[in-house]
Amino acid sequence: MTPLRQRMIEDMQVRNLSANTQASYLQQVSLFACHFDKSPHLLGSEDIRVYQLYLTNEKKLATGSIHIAIAALRFLYKVTLKKEWSFAEVIPLPRKPQKLPVVLSPEEVLHFLACVEPGKHRVILTICYAAGLRISEAVQLRPTAIDSRRMVIRVDLGKGSKCYVKHLRPWTNPLRGSSLRGGPKSQRFPKPSLRAPITRAWSCCDLQHLPTLKGVRHDCTSAAHD
Repeated sequence: MTPLRQRMIEDMQVRNLSANTQASYLQQVSLFACHFDKSPHLLGSEDIRVYQLYLTNEKKLATGSIHIAIAALRFLYKVTLKKEWSFAEVIPLPRKPQKLPVVLSPEEVLHFLACVEPGKHRVILTICYAAGLRISEAVQLRPTAIDSRRMVIRVDLGKGSKCYVKHLRPWTNPLRGSSLRGGPKSQRFPKPSLRAPITRAWSCCDLQHLPTLKGVRHDCTSAAHD
């Protein structure tokens, strides 16, 4: 590991950036260095501009992907290398298109959930949609986080290491009662063999291979919806 990489890791650690953010920033900086086959401390503002044009015109990356690369480079040069640049000018952010989301009707939501195989995958998707949770937040829920009387979910250490409360919808009644008692006491969605919480990547890629979670009611189509 180079001294620059080690210093950047330490800078991210003392600022308590999430593990996913740290890994993403390191990957983006490595791609930047590999593109020029030079250490980033030997590269300057003009090289960054050339790289941004490369990402936009040749790689044709989406705006969101370019934002991640820029955030990583800004952290490297502003925090670790302590460059006194005007970063809004040297490393500008491309404008993101403002799009309206596609909003499903209650009937479409229930139909979608009914098409998912009963088990952990349907429970996770129901919780994500009903409470607006990220997948990384939903898979780390504990039984004590769901207050079925008040119909709320407490999310501990969500995005930005923040804690907040999300309200559930009336049609999520199948998540109450026995559904909260399945699996080990500490985690809501354990891995089949390691008895550890599902990771974000594992949830997205291998959810279809999960066994059915015993003791969980899944008939979402029979629940009332608002």
